[in-house]
Amino acid sequence: MNLLIIHQNFPGQFRHVALEALHRRLVVVAVGRDTAPGVAGVKLYRYRPSRKNIYGAHACLHKCEEAVSDGQQVKRILLGLNQAGFRPDVILAHPGWGETLFVKDVYPEVPLVHLCEYYYRAQGADSDFDPEFPCAIDAFSRLGILNSMHLLNIEQCNVGIAPTQWQRSLFPKAYQSKIRVIHEGVVQVADSENLKSVTLSDGCTITAGQPVVTYVARNLEPYRGFHSFMRAIPRIQEICPNAQIIVIGGEGVSYGRMPVGYPNWRSKMLAEVDVDISRVHFVGKLTYQTYRSVLSLSKAHVYLTYPFVLSWSLLEAMASGCVVIGSDTAPVREIIESGANGILVDFFDAEGIASAVCRVLTSFGGFESMKDAARLKASEFDVVKGVSGYFEVFNELMK
Repeated sequence: MNLLIIHQNFPGQFRHVALEALHRRLVVVAVGRDTAPGVAGVKLYRYRPSRKNIYGAHACLHKCEEAVSDGQQVKRILLGLNQAGFRPDVILAHPGWGETLFVKDVYPEVPLVHLCEYYYRAQGADSDFDPEFPCAIDAFSRLGILNSMHLLNIEQCNVGIAPTQWQRSLFPKAYQSKIRVIHEGVVQVADSENLKSVTLSDGCTITAGQPVVTYVARNLEPYRGFHSFMRAIPRIQEICPNAQIIVIGGEGVSYGRMPVGYPNWRSKMLAEVDVDISRVHFVGKLTYQTYRSVLSLSKAHVYLTYPFVLSWSLLEAMASGCVVIGSDTAPVREIIESGANGILVDFFDAEGIASAVCRVLTSFGGFESMKDAARLKASEFDVVKGVSGYFEVFNELMK
């Protein structure tokens, strides 16, 4: 079997699929941007985006023009591969940035599997969720135009894969039967399960049994509830003065935009709230092993998100045995049953977030069944199951 993987940031969500394909001694070829990290053992053909700062185009079309440009770059690579005699049996791709718009021009008969990660909605999802950061009406118009590209993607793929039921539900009903729900999976057991302590980058050492609170996001920003979490910290520190609060994440922006007048959301929120900074540790981005080690020592993990793509960190925290205080938003409700395998709180309710955190911190063994239930739920998203689901789709398409 020859597997072609296309992802702007290869491997992205396809790391474990690529590794399994290598383990099975399949031929794996990948296409990604020149900034993609790649995977050892996989030949990666890189392209450089050729058009930026498009002048003269309508503002609603900027993303579409970039997508077409990137799609053409990928098409050139595929033409070269085809001329060299490479024919994939299956193509797996994340189509979100336009890379697969012209794949069928080169390989019309090859099954194309798309990761259907997100279909934008002007109402009922992330765009109109946070009244603190309202979207302009023009932004809603841009979303509609951007979705036209996603409609092209779902039309031309043979099978779509969505990580969760909620993400699948965002796509038009006419296409939902084409989309399977298969989460790519997360690693269930960390090497550091029985770890006794971790020393953080600021010199602070946290140990097993301490009242440790964790918060994780790729970048600290409102989409992942960073503002709500920061507003809860003063109350957490008032009720639980010994709490050590570990904040993991970068200072850029993955979604949304930077705050006005501040270099990042951390500095903005620290200017707004009064916290004892000696007990709040901003540790930036950690290595995966250190990150999982910190989760293994966490007593209460806060996961907040707009109605948007579900983060791996929620499932990793549950698999690590954390008691998760999660936002009562659609993607989280799909995973957490409040009172059973976690605690749901209002995304905007800083007092409610703090109260739930402190209830966990001050308990003495009262949440063991919740931790067990969280691990059990996380096991449904085991990476082995996720990878198996992908290969079942590949084998089905190759018959």
